[in-house]
Amino acid sequence: MTTGESGQRRSGRVISAVLLIAWGTAALYFAWHAVAGGSGLFRRLELEAERADLAAQLDRLEEERAALANHVRRLSDDHLDLELLDERVRAVLGLVRGDEIVIR
Repeated sequence: MTTGESGQRRSGRVISAVLLIAWGTAALYFAWHAVAGGSGLFRRLELEAERADLAAQLDRLEEERAALANHVRRLSDDHLDLELLDERVRAVLGLVRGDEIVIR
């Protein structure tokens, strides 16, 4: 074995080791970003949880809006609900009729 062949083997091993390290580093980089990156699995789970929370909030707001729309309809000129009007007057103005007894 000559010195040239030994040097070629050694340089081949060094090149192989450097390529292996570079490939491993690139693989770790892409694996990390696939899991924890801005568009990774963790971010996807966060977005799905946020979507579920927002969907629940939307449902609550739609129910509240429907209840308010019902009150508005019942107090409109076209369809006046006298019982609801009486209830709102008592709550807002604190009025009572003369024949009622107020217990605090």
